[in-house]
Amino acid sequence: MFKLLRENIRIAMGSIRTQLLRTVLTILIIAIGITALVGILTVVSALENTLSSDFASIGANTFNITQYDVTQQMDGNRRDAKPNPILSYPQAREFQDKFDYPFTATSLSFTATSSAEVKFESKETDPEISVLGVDENFLVNSGLETTKGRNFTSFDITNNAAVCIVGSDFEKGLLKDVNPIDKTISIRGAKFRVIGVLKEKGSTFGNSQDLRVLIPIQVARSLFTAPNINYSLSVMVGKKELLDQAVDNATITMRQIRKLNPVEDNNFGISRSDDLINRILSITQYLGMSAWVIGIITIFGSSIALMNIMLVSVTERTREIGVRKALGANRSTIATQFFIETLVVGQLGGLLGTILGILCGFIFASIVDFSFVIPWSAILSAFAVTFIVAIFSGSYPALKASKLDPIEALRYE
Repeated sequence: MFKLLRENIRIAMGSIRTQLLRTVLTILIIAIGITALVGILTVVSALENTLSSDFASIGANTFNITQYDVTQQMDGNRRDAKPNPILSYPQAREFQDKFDYPFTATSLSFTATSSAEVKFESKETDPEISVLGVDENFLVNSGLETTKGRNFTSFDITNNAAVCIVGSDFEKGLLKDVNPIDKTISIRGAKFRVIGVLKEKGSTFGNSQDLRVLIPIQVARSLFTAPNINYSLSVMVGKKELLDQAVDNATITMRQIRKLNPVEDNNFGISRSDDLINRILSITQYLGMSAWVIGIITIFGSSIALMNIMLVSVTERTREIGVRKALGANRSTIATQFFIETLVVGQLGGLLGTILGILCGFIFASIVDFSFVIPWSAILSAFAVTFIVAIFSGSYPALKASKLDPIEALRYE
């Protein structure tokens, strides 16, 4: 059996070489469909991996209170909806004072500016540094870690200490070749002593997470004065089973602070970290569906092309089929020969398309700074699809070849 299979494969490869141009074109048509399928699935896998990595560090036991929740932000804050008021500092502080649910830690923060210049000795950065006013719970609630130095303490926050924590990119630029701990940097003329360096986070959708400086929140409020500053609250729940109750309690507390009556909708947003990633990942399913639609349309065309080339091959090799039948080959042997030939062409197209698809996905992931992963599911899907295409495209030509009358085949010119 294996000897016959090997012989059929050898015959198939020989036939491919004699019809090289048509075979190459057919392989390319199949490869295009598989490239579209694998390429998009590769990008989707890279996107999902990036999002999972980014949000996994925050933890599933965290929720944020902001002006709008994730659903409103992703829906573009509909024009017919009444805009939510900002989360002001007095309201945020009142929430911290009133919210005393067990096993929770609340963090208050705001983005003071995203275009600051930071100076160290005679050097200075471009005006692209984000400055955040935070408290001692911000790092833990945000899933951030320090690779050098330490976190803020309650003493630092309470006493408005002139200290800061910098992003990892400062060690590659402004504070390169020096130990950044205890060095003094300047922001808007104010001096800050560096007490910690954040672990590298990379970029999210092209925005660097490592070009930022964290300073005590009251110091930031005095240094960066602006009307209508929008604050954010983040709550970490120590026990996962208490998360739902903590969210409900926080909602009630915030409604009381906003003085909402029972029939009014929330005019603030509460976003759970696990809900956020699940919503975003659900969107990637549409990209996967698009990949399958594009791939199936293209592969359908390639299957027709593959069937056509095999039918032409049957016609051109009629005398060969007659000779083989005259020498004792039965119908199943002839059918198997042409069927295996179709499988070889299909799998060659699938292999080429898979390589091109992964390569395209890798290039795209590198450009947009996604975390690339080998899409094993896409690879398996590609080979399964090409196998099905080969079966569909090869069945009829193989059946037609097996049914040829050997006497009529030998007379064919």
